[in-house]
Amino acid sequence: MLNKFKFYTSLVLARTAFAGIKLFSKSGGTSFAGMMVLKYYPQFLSNCGSYIKEQFITVTGTNGKTTTSGLISHILENTHRKVIHNLKGANMLTGVANTFALEIVPFKRFDYAVIESDEAYLTKLYDFIKADYLVVTNLFRDQLDRYGELATTADFIQNAINKNPDLKLILNADDPLVAAFGNSKSAVYYGFEDVQYNCDYNNKSNAPSEVFNCSCLEPLEYSKRFFAQQGHYFCKNCGFKRPDCNYSATALVCNNHSIIKVKKDGIEYEFKINLVGLYNAYNALASIALAFELGLNQTEIQHALDSYKSIFGRTEFRTINGHQAIIQLIKNPTGASEVLKTVDLNSNILIAINDNYADGRDISWLWDSDFEQLKAAKKFVVTSGARAEDMALRLKYAGIPKDKIIIEKSIEKAIEIVSKSENNDEKITILPSYTALLKLNKLKIKK
Repeated sequence: MLNKFKFYTSLVLARTAFAGIKLFSKSGGTSFAGMMVLKYYPQFLSNCGSYIKEQFITVTGTNGKTTTSGLISHILENTHRKVIHNLKGANMLTGVANTFALEIVPFKRFDYAVIESDEAYLTKLYDFIKADYLVVTNLFRDQLDRYGELATTADFIQNAINKNPDLKLILNADDPLVAAFGNSKSAVYYGFEDVQYNCDYNNKSNAPSEVFNCSCLEPLEYSKRFFAQQGHYFCKNCGFKRPDCNYSATALVCNNHSIIKVKKDGIEYEFKINLVGLYNAYNALASIALAFELGLNQTEIQHALDSYKSIFGRTEFRTINGHQAIIQLIKNPTGASEVLKTVDLNSNILIAINDNYADGRDISWLWDSDFEQLKAAKKFVVTSGARAEDMALRLKYAGIPKDKIIIEKSIEKAIEIVSKSENNDEKITILPSYTALLKLNKLKIKK
């Protein structure tokens, strides 16, 4: 009885805190109410599973969590399921608690929960909830000051998997670190057999790729390599190789969309996704695999993909001062390099980099990211944020002339610079780190 009282009191506390935040416009309200709830009732999340009637779906990985979970949630909602989802990507315990505390109403049940989780916090989340599915997207080097090397991140996820014996895994077969999670548990694999490009942008990257050794300590070799460590790998010494896929696919990557053909049980299904880049094709394939696992059909999935709109800086389109703008989060070498491939070099480019805790204090990743892709930029490149000077220095070493780089630490003033042209046909590309993106979303920007 005491636990129920604390739980229901937590819901009131969360709504009161959220109302106060909105009244005084102190933040986006994605975590503060959750932080208060967990401080008042640390076991709050353990009560939330009873509000989910069907499946509790979790999504983790270095890149693509927000897009993949957003796609899954959208697909389910388009088939008239009630879904609770941390839409804005707040994926630590406070953010997850925030979502449940603001969505749950006594006696109301949801069909599904779709929760993206920070890799390091997944094992903590599983202390409180029993998930039915875990989708793992990829593992790239990210925020070394928080996570350490990739083996540490993999250990975080493996520890979480070990806590949940009935968990069903949906794994990226093309990533050797992700595929290895299925060694001790039944898993469903998705991956690409081939990737073709029909687009204007350069699909090659000069960013350094990770070198992985097999568990027998011999280096992995590749018959196909799509980007970073993702591809068709094998070990000549012990025979370890990319697993066969339950959902094998081909991708045709175009300027503004991709065509994905997915083979399931010997039957091929074609899908179109209105998202740019191979990295988003991977996110879509993960979502399609999960949707098929849940019993949805091709028509239901495609209908949802047709109406999906990116959110919160993940290939997000906006109008800024009359100009079409695309906003793409960058936060680590592999993710940034893939995004940089897709940048319109005729657009006005703004790169905003902060080094707050949520971004990662270590900004050495800028030097491993392929900013050389911007050498042919036709206009000025504006750098902004707390590390605007560091970003400008990186661009100088990438071969961009010093007189084409503008440093403006104020993100608001930087937006004014890239959107000041009276020619509304000029497009804008904005590449922010995470907290720069939060700042950007709080600005009152003219449409």
